[in-house]
Amino acid sequence: MPAAPSLPGQSPADRREVQQFAADLQRFGPNTGATAVSLREARKYCRRLTRAHYENFTVASLFLPRRLYQHFCNVYAWCRWADDLSDEISPPRRAKELLDWWRFELEACYQGRPRHPVLIALQETIRQFQIPISPFSDLLSAFRQDQHVRRYETMESLLHYCRYSANPVGHLVLYLGRCHSPSRVRYADSVCTGLQLANFWQDVAEDYRRGRIYVPRSAQLRAGYDEAMFQREEYNPSFRRMMEGLTAEAAAFLRGGEPLVRLMPRELQIPVLLFIRGGLVILDAIQAVDYDVWHRRPQLTRWVKAKLMLQACWSVWRGHLPEAAA
Repeated sequence: MPAAPSLPGQSPADRREVQQFAADLQRFGPNTGATAVSLREARKYCRRLTRAHYENFTVASLFLPRRLYQHFCNVYAWCRWADDLSDEISPPRRAKELLDWWRFELEACYQGRPRHPVLIALQETIRQFQIPISPFSDLLSAFRQDQHVRRYETMESLLHYCRYSANPVGHLVLYLGRCHSPSRVRYADSVCTGLQLANFWQDVAEDYRRGRIYVPRSAQLRAGYDEAMFQREEYNPSFRRMMEGLTAEAAAFLRGGEPLVRLMPRELQIPVLLFIRGGLVILDAIQAVDYDVWHRRPQLTRWVKAKLMLQACWSVWRGHLPEAAA
């Protein structure tokens, strides 16, 4: 079952994650004949997978209520598998087949017949929080789109993609917080779109080496940056100008969603605020390298994460949170 080849510039940690996923797919993938694990083992697997992958989750998870931690891990583990099936499998035809298998496993879970460890754990979460299948289905639609859509003409088409690739994650968080409502969904969508865009602009180089350009052609044309420059991974004034505008737009989405924090249950306000401010700090880090993401991937250092935690705690404790629009 072929995995995607190592990318230039991949860190040893990234390569280890790819190797671990290949081993997990060999063990738990389709037609492996694997015996279903116990709920206890499934929960443990989801926790391990979450801790091993999500660079920001370790910070936010420190402030999650203990009763919700396992459920967040279950949801994250499902998303992680879907993402890896999309990104780490080649050729695209095989990735589509495996994403179809993952959808089949999801439907089996909703029918009360989970088999995969992640779905065994996730079924408990789905039932307890009455989560509909639609957020998961929307995410799978985006992952399938990644197999055949490699370029975006306009920002509108990219935002439509974010509607499926990012915003459902916010909906899942709202279900876990038992606070899903139209007003919260609107702010959560703004946050998730902003985070997705920040991730795109942070990972321009890695995405291009995977054959994808998320920078809309309309933004390229305005800046005078063409496909040949992408091929050369060229940093020049046009690229800088293009990235400056794109990061500003991502920041606007994140700030537009800040009122969500005040609308969340108090026990989830700090984690949500950390995600928003973490995204803004990533955008600041892109600016700090003068938008040259071809040669440096901006990341949050431990010191920056610690500072974010202290600031988030202070903001929530003092009630210094943006008000929702009337």
